[in-house]
Amino acid sequence: MIKEIYSIGGMSCASCAASTERVTRALPGVAESSVNLATQRMTVRYDPEKIGADAIIDAIQGIGFTAELLSRDGEKTRKEKPQEALSGEIGLVGITAALLLSGVLLYISMGPMLFSNITIPDFIDVNTHPVNYAMAQMLLTIPVLFIGRKYFVSGFRSLYHRIPNMDSLVAISCSSSFLYSLVMTFLITDTPHHVHHLYYESAAVVLTFVMLGKYLESGSKEKTKGAIRKLMELAPDTALLVRDGALTEVPSDTLQKGDVVLVRPGAKFPADGLVTEGEGSVDESMLTGESIPVDKEPGSQVIGGSLNGNGALYVSIARTGEDTTLAKIIRFVEDAQEKKAPIAKIADRIAGVFVPAVIFIAVAAALLWIFLGKDLSFALRIFTAVLVIACPCALGLATPTAIIVGTGLGAGNGILIRSGEALEVTHSVDVVVLDKTGTVTEGKPRVTERKALGIDEDELLALAALAENLSDHPLAKAVVEEAEARELSSAMEVTEFTNVTGKGIRAKLGYGGDLLVGNLKLLSEAGIDTSPVEPFAQALSEKGQSVMYVSLSDTLCGAIGVADTVKSTSIQAIAAFQEMGLATVLLTGDNQAAAAHIGRVVGADRVLAEVLPEEKAHVIETLQEEGHIVLMVGDGINDAPALVQADVGCAIGSGSDIAIESADIVLIKSDLYDVIRAVNLSRLTIGNIKQNLFWAFFYNCVGIPIAAGLLYPVNGMLLSPMLAGFAMAASSIFVVSNALRLRTKNLDRPVRNRSPKKRSKEKSV
Repeated sequence: MIKEIYSIGGMSCASCAASTERVTRALPGVAESSVNLATQRMTVRYDPEKIGADAIIDAIQGIGFTAELLSRDGEKTRKEKPQEALSGEIGLVGITAALLLSGVLLYISMGPMLFSNITIPDFIDVNTHPVNYAMAQMLLTIPVLFIGRKYFVSGFRSLYHRIPNMDSLVAISCSSSFLYSLVMTFLITDTPHHVHHLYYESAAVVLTFVMLGKYLESGSKEKTKGAIRKLMELAPDTALLVRDGALTEVPSDTLQKGDVVLVRPGAKFPADGLVTEGEGSVDESMLTGESIPVDKEPGSQVIGGSLNGNGALYVSIARTGEDTTLAKIIRFVEDAQEKKAPIAKIADRIAGVFVPAVIFIAVAAALLWIFLGKDLSFALRIFTAVLVIACPCALGLATPTAIIVGTGLGAGNGILIRSGEALEVTHSVDVVVLDKTGTVTEGKPRVTERKALGIDEDELLALAALAENLSDHPLAKAVVEEAEARELSSAMEVTEFTNVTGKGIRAKLGYGGDLLVGNLKLLSEAGIDTSPVEPFAQALSEKGQSVMYVSLSDTLCGAIGVADTVKSTSIQAIAAFQEMGLATVLLTGDNQAAAAHIGRVVGADRVLAEVLPEEKAHVIETLQEEGHIVLMVGDGINDAPALVQADVGCAIGSGSDIAIESADIVLIKSDLYDVIRAVNLSRLTIGNIKQNLFWAFFYNCVGIPIAAGLLYPVNGMLLSPMLAGFAMAASSIFVVSNALRLRTKNLDRPVRNRSPKKRSKEKSV
């Protein structure tokens, strides 16, 4: 099976999207087809041995739309044009002209009826020159219909292909009003009273409102894609290539792995690489959401698209093109925006039958009123109002616009969400399982406590670092890094060095003294009494920390505690989980003492220690069987099976590529609080989608019966087609504008789930 993405042209509403999905799903070999109205894209997964891209394109063109292949299995087949979604839309000049003509038409047709003191030129006065009055309205209407001709072409073409859409409703209603008025115009010379049965203004004003609404909607939809556009704009077009000591400005897309480029202060990095020369600070906020600049020095990694704040840096290019971090982030976000959330299926099912149902209701309502004794003019007004007020656009835009804005907001905060389904499921999780090492903790040991005898603690640390400096053991590195951070050093010199496997370091100093740094077994074998620091060592051991004893010339100097320390945001994050109503489980392969201590420090609800890598997925499965919806957070290769098993897998950005590929959510920063932000983002987005769907359903459920004349027998209320057109345009704009509100939300504030979902079984964590 292969996956392809197509750009679809000519779609105007959810009915168009539903028809495209229905036709492509019926093709042989097609396993999945999903159309996103907001992005005008279709994602298809099919068997290439049974069907090809040409056949899929032919099928789409056969129902009146255009299709162009954009990418196959993640590889782009062509470069997209900017603002392609707006192509074919009526521009500002056309909208302005239609508004002016419709305004004059309303003045002539409705002005005298609403205001008695309005002055109308005598040669088009309704009483003295009724034919001229009708002709003036007709001449004002025809240019408006010409400006909006795309709706007639699209609408009647869709009817011809038996897939009526929103354009069909507009085309039928406006054509009916115009043709009826045209017939009345020719009959005025015989029966002047027909001058009061003109509906030119309905045709022109309805079409103008539709065009204006679509224009504003298109602008708003483009704003929803702002996150992707900003990411694309991050990569600079050119780079300064260093070759044979000379600088050459070259296009960034021509760089190759191993090239060295100079990035001056204020310039952006053209691709991922390693700093080979220079020091400075780099702003990575657009990629990670972290506002504080990151210091860089030789050997530091830099991300393409980040901004060099100060200091000229020479960078060796490590990744280019589609392999760069920025390209992967863009592809990740694009994929998420293409995939539908399960909640969208509600609107899709309704959209498939919506327009035919509306046409049926409009015809039935018109015939019913004629049967009840009303004239053709009254029935036409009902028919037009029902067709115009119906709005499948709002249904089609309710879900994708919110997902586009939500995933874009996440990307701007360093949170990458793989699909709409992952975004939806995340809002209902009730248990968060946290891998300990590298997720809750820093993932590498650090010096935590020191106990010195006869010397001060800095001298103790300097002595230990003197011996450990020649070892590559993680505990040794922790001691050396702590000494370097404190700028500690010893005047003594190591002349002999022996690494005693499983015990520690034995070194001989320049003056002949023996220096031992290691565990209890190493010092016991040397006959050194460690009892003076045993209470200290025992306390550390109970916390799961490693104890390193230090002795010089057969004299105990003290002990140093080394442990994997908790990240600064972990305690805050777990407290926020609990505030949001989520239970937390700490999962680790470490010993029970270390795990229990970290669990107490961070406040986890449950600690599962000494769990083998292959058992982690089973733990997740057990929680799911107990009725929980589980979010798993991890960073290592051994977390990959658990990430896949979980309802939502979340990978810390500093983790392995395998963990990231297995996850539904990727956090670019190694900050556990970003999991809070991801859950908040999901809850806010799903809440926004529910608001949009409620508005779209409520609007149509209330609007269509009123337009059909439901209230006319009660209070004489009859909806004007012009007001119906305004309401239809307003509904789509409301849905898109409501989605845009997500961009203003604060993801740091915990959001409780108002409608939590559970599995069939319910048990406490």
